[in-house]
Amino acid sequence: MKKFLKIVFLLTLIIVSIALLFVGNGYKMYKEAIEEISIEDKIKEIKSKENYTEISDLPQNYINAVLSVEDHRFYNHCGIDLIAIGRATINDIKAMDFVEGGSTITQQLAKNIYFTQDKKFERKIAEVFMAFKIENKCEKDEILELYLNTSYFGDGYYTVREASLGYFGKEPNQMTDYEAIMLAGIPNAPSVYAPTKNPELAKQRQKQVINKMIEYKYLTQSEADKILKQE
Repeated sequence: MKKFLKIVFLLTLIIVSIALLFVGNGYKMYKEAIEEISIEDKIKEIKSKENYTEISDLPQNYINAVLSVEDHRFYNHCGIDLIAIGRATINDIKAMDFVEGGSTITQQLAKNIYFTQDKKFERKIAEVFMAFKIENKCEKDEILELYLNTSYFGDGYYTVREASLGYFGKEPNQMTDYEAIMLAGIPNAPSVYAPTKNPELAKQRQKQVINKMIEYKYLTQSEADKILKQE
């Protein structure tokens, strides 16, 4: 029994040591990023871009679609979603691979403006620290607005306005509900869901987004059916 407890203790010590190493490296990555350029300066840089679009100029159903499919607890968390992280961790362990992210919109914004897309534990830790910093500096609407102006939509489009003009030939506030909801589903996998490359997959993704909107009470089934007929 003593031998067993000793083994358990040593394994626990090893796991904790490794975890602390990752946290330390992640914090270092976060500090280096924030020291290179502050959040305030980063925000100014993003908002100065020609195609920057304010959240007030976006269709409400587009915003609802993004929240439904990306982070439906966005307005209720402080930068990280422990429920989503727990679910993603369990699924990743089962698959022995990174199959689910669990990142909030704030974490995705942190990744978009400061870090690479590499799926590394250190980067995920740095992302968490940066998410807390962003939440401390910005209001929720501003965070969402910044996220939509730094996300990749495929075909070389890096803002919601570029994507709206590129895919539909319209300003964002002129998109139909059908177009807006399709656009909301693209950033999850731009190379897969870009309507110019895979129109059928884009429609499948759009239906997934609509189902999430129904689940979170942004749409009724009747409203969803009407939107799908707009094609």
